[in-house]
Amino acid sequence: MRVVTPGQAARHTGSKYLGVLVAAKLARHLNELRRGELMEDPTVSGAEPREKLTTTALEEVRQGSTPFHLTKRARPDGQ
Repeated sequence: MRVVTPGQAARHTGSKYLGVLVAAKLARHLNELRRGELMEDPTVSGAEPREKLTTTALEEVRQGSTPFHLTKRARPDGQ
C-alpha cells in the first residue's frame, strides 16, 4: 500500500490544501469514469484488487501529471 501525504502533493500545487482539493476533484472524476465503464459493460469484474481512487489521485498530483488552473469565483451579489 502506497502512502502519499498532502505535503508531497504540495510540491506541485503550492500548498497542502490546494493539493488535497485538486486530488479530491480528480478522484471524483476517476470515480465517474469507472462508474461509466461498469454501465457500458456490466461483465467487467471488480474482483481484481485496485488501489483507492484517492491514492491514485494524490499520486498523480504528487508527480505533477495532473494539470490544473485556478479560476476566480463570481460573487452572487455582483461584487
